Amino acid sequence: MPLYSVRKIAQLAGISVRTLHHYDRLGLLKPAIRTESRYRMYGEKELIRLQQILFYKELDFSLADIVQLLDKPDFDPIAALTIHRNVLVAQQKRLSVLLDTIDKTILKLKGEGNMLTDEELYAGFPKDTAKAYRQEAIEKYGDQTVEESENKLKALGKVGFQQLKTDQEDIVSQLLAMKYLNPASTEVQQQITRHYANILAFWGNSIRNCSPVEAYKGLAQLYIDDPRYTSQQGQENPEFATFLYKAMIYFVDNQLTK
Repeated sequence: MPLYSVRKIAQLAGISVRTLHHYDRLGLLKPAIRTESRYRMYGEKELIRLQQILFYKELDFSLADIVQLLDKPDFDPIAALTIHRNVLVAQQKRLSVLLDTIDKTILKLKGEGNMLTDEELYAGFPKDTAKAYRQEAIEKYGDQTVEESENKLKALGKVGFQQLKTDQEDIVSQLLAMKYLNPASTEVQQQITRHYANILAFWGNSIRNCSPVEAYKGLAQLYIDDPRYTSQQGQENPEFATFLYKAMIYFVDNQLTK
């Protein structure tokens, strides 16, 4: 197994030797061995752990939280890498959407923007799926509520609606990366606060015959009961659904119903 010096690892990762020394002192990243001359040497296991550390830092996790996360007995590096990949794919899509949004904003400022159409409102869903989702919403909340929500979304225009969708993708990617954390933690609850505001915006900020709090609790339950709503790339994700449910219910109980 090849071993690398602290200087070589620093060059590979694009960080300073001082940073690696700091990680060692914190117990965040220990070298594989120390030579007789006390030089730190790192192997493949340490390289993979460093990759995890740097990724979580990109998500603004504190070093203390990263230590706690990586040292959990049930921490699964393969599952974590899969989540990291999903987040990067989501970020790639988000950047693509942002570029498209900028182009549309330029058109709007030039007076060439258009109002949102019915088709664009459900863009990204297969036609039958979109129809089924809409019918389920009508059965649960009634025709008038669904139509009011759709009209408010259309009034946002293409740019505003696309930004709402972009924000939603970013929130989901952030929460996916946090699913191993305590649902009641500050980091998770900050994203759930964004999630609640985003969901309310999709609902038109009001729901006829139902309070937003009760509707949000109902959505949390739906995530548990219907795997379609928390699937990732066509794959069911019951662990993420449970995490979301717990985080949302905690938010409701501690922020919305105090």
